[in-house]
Amino acid sequence: MSTLENLVDIPSTPQFQELLSKDLKRISLIYFWTSWAEPCVQMNQVVEGLAKAYPTLLALRAKAEEQADISDSFDINSVPTCLVIQGHALLARIEGGDAAQLKEAIIKHLESNTSSTTSHPPSPPSSETDEQLEARMHSIMNQSAVVLFMKGEPNAPRCGFSRSAVALLREKDVTFTHFDILSDENVRQGLKRLNDWPTFPQFIVQGEFVGGLDVVKEMKDSGEFEAVFST
Repeated sequence: MSTLENLVDIPSTPQFQELLSKDLKRISLIYFWTSWAEPCVQMNQVVEGLAKAYPTLLALRAKAEEQADISDSFDINSVPTCLVIQGHALLARIEGGDAAQLKEAIIKHLESNTSSTTSHPPSPPSSETDEQLEARMHSIMNQSAVVLFMKGEPNAPRCGFSRSAVALLREKDVTFTHFDILSDENVRQGLKRLNDWPTFPQFIVQGEFVGGLDVVKEMKDSGEFEAVFST
């Protein structure tokens, strides 16, 4: 366990999302690792060293297998993998134990962030304006009383968490439509900003964002589900 305030071991998705949402302009390092992968031994030391050297950096350590929902949301296929992000924008992705590349990316983006306090996360190249994208996302969110933004189709989910989301809605006999975020990168990234929520699936009721899978599971356990999803 680290004694550094800016180096945090992530125990759950809600805490992860809360930490990232506190300051969307802050540069964050998300480090995915496992205890059995030998390259992670060195990268653990590198990440700790970067957190100590740069107090403004938020370094988050996530065990890839234990935090499978977070790993899945960032398409983590191998460890160690390091992501440098600002808000909901991915600035750099370093797979493998390339310590030099990671240090270079951290220094570059910390310096850039310091020199420009008005910088904004880059938008994906598109002929669609931000206003048009937001209008289109709201239109999708209002296409039915309950909309599930997921990976894949209800009968062919492309991640375990989307599969669980579909199963939960079907278990409760909720009629819903869906949108496959893998089919539209603009919507995938735009929805993260619009709803201030970096992971999928996302549940929408009556055009309003309700939460992710963990939040809706908690609603089910607490008895709130029926009140929220009764449309």
